[in-house]
Amino acid sequence: MTPITEVEGRRVALTRLEKVLYPDTGFTKGELVHYYATAAGPLLAQLRDRPVSFLRYPDGPDGQRFFTKNVPPGIPDWVSTARVEHSGGALRQVLVQDLPSLVWAANLVAEFHTPQWRVRRPAEADRLVFDLDPGAPATLVDCCRVALWLRDRLAEDGLDAHAKTSGAKGLHLLVPLEPAPSAQVTAYAKRLAVEAARALPELVVHRMTRSLRPGKVFVDFSQNAAAKTTATPYTLRAAPRPTVSAPVTWAEVSACDSPEDLTVTAADLPGRLETYGDLLAPLTDPASARPLPS
Repeated sequence: MTPITEVEGRRVALTRLEKVLYPDTGFTKGELVHYYATAAGPLLAQLRDRPVSFLRYPDGPDGQRFFTKNVPPGIPDWVSTARVEHSGGALRQVLVQDLPSLVWAANLVAEFHTPQWRVRRPAEADRLVFDLDPGAPATLVDCCRVALWLRDRLAEDGLDAHAKTSGAKGLHLLVPLEPAPSAQVTAYAKRLAVEAARALPELVVHRMTRSLRPGKVFVDFSQNAAAKTTATPYTLRAAPRPTVSAPVTWAEVSACDSPEDLTVTAADLPGRLETYGDLLAPLTDPASARPLPS
């Protein structure tokens, strides 16, 4: 019999809670659902009004993975959805707007990925993102060096950058913006990525060409495009351990000597929230938004 739990007056079916999803640590599906409920405050702030794409891994990170934008079958009628235009036509996508919807989505076993715009203003980005991706033997430590350069360069243009781990091997920088066309945000981000490659030629590459990337940090600006998505802050990742795409302080970025220094797991997150609060709250605060530089 499928267990049913009540969340804020909504009945949510939860399945196979005892299933081990992360064999290296014994982390179960029940713990995954519990994590998402624990992180609900800051996570929902990042999800709200953004169409969600799911990277599902129902048998754990070592099993089948599949990326889906469409509304999944069997969705409860109280979970919000929105019509979203894509190059191949319109789709209906999920909007995770409240705790019951988040718990329902957690039962799918998924990473959450969202665009830089909200559903009421499609292709009008209210944040800028850089995805710093190290090519071996470069590591997260090298990403931190690049992140500090980009932080200072953005500050020259009056923009305030916030860092989070990717939850995998890299680092993301996020900047709150007054809504601007995604194409313009992408062009600005590309300009800074090119500048970074010129300023740090031994460390940075701004082109996606795989042969250029070993030993360097790829500054990926393309996720600013309206059609692209980025791992939502606070999402769990399909990695060997239950790592989180978690915000980190600039002091932590500056002091990073090893990738482990900036590896945040589901078990770590509650303590970090207690110590730091929501480090990414400025991303959802209109008072923190700044105009895109011309």
